[in-house]
Amino acid sequence: MDDKPSPGTLNENSEFLFSFGVIADIQYANLEDGYNYQGNRRRYYRHSLLHLQGAIEHWNKERILPCCVLQLGDIIDGYNAQYKASEKSLELVMNVFQMLKVPVHHTWGNHEFYNFSRDYLTNSKLNTKYLEDQIVHHPETVTSGNYYAYHFVPFPKFRFILLDAYDLSVLGVDQSSPKYQQCLKMLREHNPNLELNSPQGLSEPQFVQFNGGFSQEQLNWLNEVLTFSDTNQEKVVIVTISCRQRSETQDPSIQTLLIRHCGNEESAKENENYYPLSLEKN
Repeated sequence: MDDKPSPGTLNENSEFLFSFGVIADIQYANLEDGYNYQGNRRRYYRHSLLHLQGAIEHWNKERILPCCVLQLGDIIDGYNAQYKASEKSLELVMNVFQMLKVPVHHTWGNHEFYNFSRDYLTNSKLNTKYLEDQIVHHPETVTSGNYYAYHFVPFPKFRFILLDAYDLSVLGVDQSSPKYQQCLKMLREHNPNLELNSPQGLSEPQFVQFNGGFSQEQLNWLNEVLTFSDTNQEKVVIVTISCRQRSETQDPSIQTLLIRHCGNEESAKENENYYPLSLEKN
């Protein structure tokens, strides 16, 4: 039996550096309890605000406050759009977040796009790109305005990278736009079902309407940031709502990039300099 501790193992000689909070799938709505799309998980729509309040109270009471909180998407439920309550529900949740004593970084998931357009989100309080780190003399690490992603440094030699997992998606974009047509074409090439949210019969079940993907442009940017972190011996945390990639349409994929920067596939899984942090959709 191998007694060597894993990279994440703490012992009595470990030095505390910093901490951060994580919360995901709040999915608030002013509705009675219900179920998810598959009908196999109960949703406590109203009660989710109490859970958020409890988490914030816990973080605020920490002896050493976390450096930040990562909100991993689906902050309000898609049902809000049906009842024309999207803005009101978002305002309620954001008012609770105002109780938090540390910064919060928001990512966007499918439920954000059920409620709002990408343009709306870009101009909303859910856009926390103003918290990004600016690396002097490295313009290649600055994102374009075509996707929502950025990186920041919560502690020296640690870099967090937030990715836009719905960069390629039919959700939240104008149906007359070239990007919508491109993504719809990609979906229909891999998903013959009339209901594009259904993975029934698919050999690649990631090709459903509620899922998303990363454009080549975003992957190229990620490669530049990882290259900078490699050069400067930084540990990296990659933050996104979903890691189900459409691998055959994108090269390099996220996994390919990690293999490239870690040396090989096993290193990508075990390298202590890279930590994927995501909410897997279902």
